[in-house]
Amino acid sequence: MCGIAGIFHTAGLKPVDPARIERMCDAIVHRGPDGQGVWTAPGVGLGFRRLAIIDLAGSPQPMASSDGQAMLVFNGEIYNFRELRRELQDLGATFHTDGDGEVILAAWQHWGVDCLPRLHGMFAFALYDLRQKTLLLARDRLGVKPLHMATLSDGGVVFGSELKQLLAHPLLRRDIDPLAVEDYLAWGFVPDHRAILSGVDKLPAGHYRLLRHDAPPPPPVQWWDVSFAERQKGSVEDLGAHLLHRLREAVSSRMLADVPLGAFLSGGVDSSSVVALMAEASRDRVKTCSIGFDVAAYDESSYASAIAQRYDTEHWSRTVSTDDFSLADRLADIFDEPFADASALPMLRVCELAREHVTVALSGDGADEIFGGYRRQAFQMREEQARRFLPQALRGPLFGAAGRLYPKADWAPRPLRAKATLLSMARSGEEGYAHALSVTRPELREALYTPDFLRLRSDYRAEQPFIDLMRNAPARSGLDRAQYADLKFYLPGDILTKVDRTSMAVSLEAREPLLDHRLVEFGASLPEAMRIRGTTGKWLMKEVMRRYLPEDVLYRPKMGFVTPIAAWFRGALAEQARSIGEGGALARTGWFRPDAIRPLAEAHIAGRADHSRLLWQLLMLDKSLGRIG
Repeated sequence: MCGIAGIFHTAGLKPVDPARIERMCDAIVHRGPDGQGVWTAPGVGLGFRRLAIIDLAGSPQPMASSDGQAMLVFNGEIYNFRELRRELQDLGATFHTDGDGEVILAAWQHWGVDCLPRLHGMFAFALYDLRQKTLLLARDRLGVKPLHMATLSDGGVVFGSELKQLLAHPLLRRDIDPLAVEDYLAWGFVPDHRAILSGVDKLPAGHYRLLRHDAPPPPPVQWWDVSFAERQKGSVEDLGAHLLHRLREAVSSRMLADVPLGAFLSGGVDSSSVVALMAEASRDRVKTCSIGFDVAAYDESSYASAIAQRYDTEHWSRTVSTDDFSLADRLADIFDEPFADASALPMLRVCELAREHVTVALSGDGADEIFGGYRRQAFQMREEQARRFLPQALRGPLFGAAGRLYPKADWAPRPLRAKATLLSMARSGEEGYAHALSVTRPELREALYTPDFLRLRSDYRAEQPFIDLMRNAPARSGLDRAQYADLKFYLPGDILTKVDRTSMAVSLEAREPLLDHRLVEFGASLPEAMRIRGTTGKWLMKEVMRRYLPEDVLYRPKMGFVTPIAAWFRGALAEQARSIGEGGALARTGWFRPDAIRPLAEAHIAGRADHSRLLWQLLMLDKSLGRIG
């Protein structure tokens, strides 16, 4: 795992100052503490920070092709590079290293952009072809590895693994994009179709850009997508056997490393499945890491310990204090953009623990998106079934009125919290799912914004790109469309951003075997009843894993990483909650109404309501803007 950087001129062959590339690389030493390299030529410069994982003594970057006519900087891993290497050798290619970077260069020279579907793995890379004078920027299928870019006033395109690298360039404008603020307030993260700074882009997952010196940057080209429109046929036994084969293949392929390798183990279905299959594939004891909390209601460490004992892993566990709110400032530094998924706090802690013992850790991320593991997906499937029998003309007035009258009862048992369901049923399926995923509802955002911000935002609404994504999805059903949107929007914007930044902050490579694209494509083709059956999500995966995992792991309610931010804002962070919007970077924008924020803070502190997620969003936005400005 590594970090990349570069500058490319699209208006001629202007020289590139190597010192600028070095400064961009210096900003991400955490991504690559094992080495650095810079290469420049007329009109282009490439930079690299290395975290050595494979071919430790070789494979320096920037890397030249065997004929010297192409240069590469590459962040990620190609898991089938040895198979590709043999295929390319049969075509006449020669190799001087034992790593995967040289394979990408040879693949480009033999197949051009058609090399991308042949690469199995996670990656973001920049490849300059000296003959064609072109720069290929490419990102992996699911968006595991990030790539930011911006066009500067001098005609240069600057790019890097993290936004902080672009901020190291003196010509980058630091104008906040108000539409990104609207997106962030809605979702708790800035989605991949936007960046917090105007003029900065994120290369979308499964896309590439091919830049030339004599033309402005072209729009991204999609080279991979997943379809939910097909359906596998077969018995539970046959499809289960196919699924198990894909799971084993995905896990074993990601165990290749020349450094110590282990796994995150939360004690849930997904990470426990990965650990079980690692133990099956490995001659050595698997290394596992987990964290617990000092409050029993948040602690799942006993389940992780049980799996560790079951598979005789070398297991390390650490208890995290629920008073660990001091990490807020560090998270703002790590993420660059505002990021309000509070599970980043425990994620950072488990990465720190893992890095004490291993350099590579496998995670269980991705199964919920692929196999239907989120509760909101099960609700969406049932709601869509009801929508088919009730036309919108009837549903809108009926359920809309009932939802407005029904009290908001966050304190009540789940069956009595019907307000959200009623309001969702009044909407289209796409609008209802956007509402279910959003963090801060449109009406509350409207109340927080000043007239100045409302004018800047104009008629844009954060939910619309998400709704459009669902409506245009290659899908058959409402569940299909929901899962497609989770894979294309929520997964890269939230989950994978969280894992990449927290792991790389401590120089740890995280790998997601459950996001192997062959497994994703197979999961997308499963019949709905093999994804969600009754109230059980990930149904077929759980059936397959029954031979490996106990019932209390497979079928207990999903918890995930939780954080006690509600208690923080009633205790140590109460004064910060009261002052949000009245000072600091957030107040300087003039975009938020302090008189609307303070009553929410006071109601939360007094225990009359739970506004912790919104307060955390605003606090992280304030800290992030302060660092960018």
